Amino acid sequence: MSNIKEIEKSFIEQLDEWHRYFEPYDTELDIALHKSYYQVLKNGKKNIDWNSVRFSPSGATKDARELYSKLKKLNPDEVKLNPHQRRYMSQGTALGDWLQREILLCERHYEKFTGKKPRFTFARTKEGYPAFEDFVFSQKEVNFNGQSFNLIGTCDGIMIDNKTGEKVLLEVKSKQNTPSKTSLSAMKEPQESHVKQVACYGEMYGVDKALIVYINGAKVEWFADDEKIKRTPDIRVFGVDITDDLKEEVFEHFAIVTESFHKDKPLLPDLKEWLFNNYKQAISESLSDDDVKKLEESYGYLADLGMLKPYEERSVESALLDIKQRRASL
Repeated sequence: MSNIKEIEKSFIEQLDEWHRYFEPYDTELDIALHKSYYQVLKNGKKNIDWNSVRFSPSGATKDARELYSKLKKLNPDEVKLNPHQRRYMSQGTALGDWLQREILLCERHYEKFTGKKPRFTFARTKEGYPAFEDFVFSQKEVNFNGQSFNLIGTCDGIMIDNKTGEKVLLEVKSKQNTPSKTSLSAMKEPQESHVKQVACYGEMYGVDKALIVYINGAKVEWFADDEKIKRTPDIRVFGVDITDDLKEEVFEHFAIVTESFHKDKPLLPDLKEWLFNNYKQAISESLSDDDVKKLEESYGYLADLGMLKPYEERSVESALLDIKQRRASL
């Protein structure tokens, strides 16, 4: 059994060694991959209970009131994207697709180029598909604190550590603003929401180790010196041990939301998370005047005690103003 730090170090070493060579053409791989997607997608997602109380792993840290609103099938906000936002999201997805294909290329060509077998390759489903995305879309029921709910979704990959035979989850995230976003000085650890997301996948697939890989679409200049490349890598890898404590922390959050759903007693929204809440209008309409007063008093109390950071105070003030404006227009 390998230490998670050793696993993350070995994975980036494999990628870095592989990417010292030009990309090999592999038409057979692309044909097989597209055929596999065709076969799986045409059959649809069967054996999934879409009517169950369910959560997506990516929602592991979302505000309880937002998750409640989704369970209640309230109308999400209509969002008109700026063109760059659509491109930002699409290109982030494409970076994940790119890394999956690179690992598949490693399986077929790494030994030819390096003289060594790749340590990390994808596991396979019983049908022989690579274990990622639509090929491993699944549902897992969880019972916690007297509540029953389901985790539904899929991961970016389930790899095999060929040194130990252990399975290792792969979760890919993107950064695209500047090269410094993934620098050694700016990025010290994985984002909490991403850690809790892989905790859900750990439960769904029975895996207790994960690698969160951040890929930066913005690079240092082509002829950057070695020292700058070392300080500002475009790929960062963080290993996560998926412990019972970590999973239970997530399950407690989902259990609270599930209970509030069944009792029809929604919690007040977390105003610090309001900016990315997808149910602002529905929540604003459902809040009572007393609810708004409670929000003002509770966050005012926290601010007076100095328990809110300056940016959190600004977020809360902006959220309260937004809620009041939405309610005034009713």
